[in-house]
Amino acid sequence: MDTTIEILELRALASVVERRSFTAAAEALETDKAHISRIISRLEEKLGARLLERSTRRLNVTEVGREFYERASGILRALAETEAAVAKSLGKPAGILKLTAGPEFGLSCVNNWIAEYLKTFPEVRVEAEFTNRIVDIIHEGFDVAVRIGSLPDSELSARKLGELDYAFYASPAYLKGRKAPKAPADLSDHDLIMFAPRGRPVWRLVKEREATKIDAEPRYAVNNNQAAMDMAVAGLGVVMTPIYMAEGAVASGALRQVLPGWSRIPVPVHAVFASSRYMTPKVRAFVDLAAEVFV
Repeated sequence: MDTTIEILELRALASVVERRSFTAAAEALETDKAHISRIISRLEEKLGARLLERSTRRLNVTEVGREFYERASGILRALAETEAAVAKSLGKPAGILKLTAGPEFGLSCVNNWIAEYLKTFPEVRVEAEFTNRIVDIIHEGFDVAVRIGSLPDSELSARKLGELDYAFYASPAYLKGRKAPKAPADLSDHDLIMFAPRGRPVWRLVKEREATKIDAEPRYAVNNNQAAMDMAVAGLGVVMTPIYMAEGAVASGALRQVLPGWSRIPVPVHAVFASSRYMTPKVRAFVDLAAEVFV
């Protein structure tokens, strides 16, 4: 016989004790008197003790029943408080959002998302870590990571926020007296500034249905797009960089787009989190906002 005490049994006993009536308890629990009586009898059988003394005129709580009721009431109060807390937490974003992203994209884009998030949801706080290392968000206690590029297989959930589009740029000073490249083969006549996180840099380029590869010796290779773009602004060569990063320099005249139509395949950006099924409001709100305002 299963002797596990059920919440329904605790609620039935508490209702009967508090109302001193099976009929009133049944009405409060939206059931019938016979059902409540069966629940109490089953509970007494599980406990091996009489909880209530019944008669045609009176209903008395035994000493064991009174002690059990006090403990049951504490359990029911704690359960009600827990349910209320969960309901409140599911209602609106609150608490601390722990977030991680790469330093370059974090400073140029994610930080702006965080600012908008904090303005929109006054009851949240954010702890952000911008780092090049791949953070284990589960074991290190992070709520969400913003990651650029293809994702490895894992048990984590992810939502694609958008894609980074790239283009080629050079400064007017660099192009002065030089023929701007019109096709990838023309890059062999130019100084190249290349983003190269490790190893020999290679540009795999596409234009509509065309594709090619540039495996050249760059004049400057660096593992930071901002540093690469700054070198292009300084007039030291041709760079391929995310379009959003170059917009300001293009608007000011510091850079011009070259090699029109050619670029690398757009790079996906994802928000990565523990579970899409059990996303807390603070995580869901940030991911939704990031997807909406993505560059």
